[in-house]
Amino acid sequence: MRTIVIQGGTDGMGRALALDYLRRGEQVVIVGRNAEKGQALLETARETGAGDRAAFLRADLSLVAENERILGEIKDRFPVVDALVLCARHYSSIRRETSEGFERTFALFYLSRFLLSHGLVGELEKAEHPVIVNVAGPGTPMGRVHWDDFNLARDYDPLEALNQGGKTNDLLGVSFAERHAAGRIRYVLINPGSVSTSFSGDYDPATAAQIEMMKKFGKPVEQGIVPIAALVDSPPAESLTAFMEAEPLSLRHRSFDRDDAARLHAATEKMLAR
Repeated sequence: MRTIVIQGGTDGMGRALALDYLRRGEQVVIVGRNAEKGQALLETARETGAGDRAAFLRADLSLVAENERILGEIKDRFPVVDALVLCARHYSSIRRETSEGFERTFALFYLSRFLLSHGLVGELEKAEHPVIVNVAGPGTPMGRVHWDDFNLARDYDPLEALNQGGKTNDLLGVSFAERHAAGRIRYVLINPGSVSTSFSGDYDPATAAQIEMMKKFGKPVEQGIVPIAALVDSPPAESLTAFMEAEPLSLRHRSFDRDDAARLHAATEKMLAR
């Protein structure tokens, strides 16, 4: 029985993945903010006879302190982690800053994934085929890293905040693979394509209408998780890979620049050390 940790597992594709792996007899650790959704998922697990293999850890993952607390709890309760799946993100139509001073999209979409990726290395290395699957948007031509204003304090735009999250996660994958090259963990970046998921967020009316159209024409969630589950079940041989659905992406794309990855890693460590 494997242990699968799913960040953002109470909704959308994270929830669908959790239920899929519970049905398959695996142990699943769901990390999310919404207690009601977490308890509902646990109830569904109990109804299907998988309640003893499901755990819900409530946390506001936009807070560094909460990620650190959850890391401690996972390490105490689950000494071996076979897979970490990173799904949590939230669209914010207006700029919001956390109590720790970080722009919320940057904190949730990037800093949480950075902390959990590096924080669970010891537990992942104990697994037979350890893998981290980061569900983001690898290789997209949109957006950039705002090196002088990660928190978008001067010129906030909700789409640009998400696009920066995609870019920083690309670089997270590169720096992780570089720093843990001697280990066995495989880091996978994947864009699942257009999926009719929950699209967590608070939207202005115009954007909300666009989201409804995306939900109408996107793939069902059950179909959208297929390539993600395939990578969890059979991790690639390479230390770092990127995919658009099931199709591999070239790591020669400028989104995966090694110097930028090292620069971001150093900047992130400096931010977290404050």
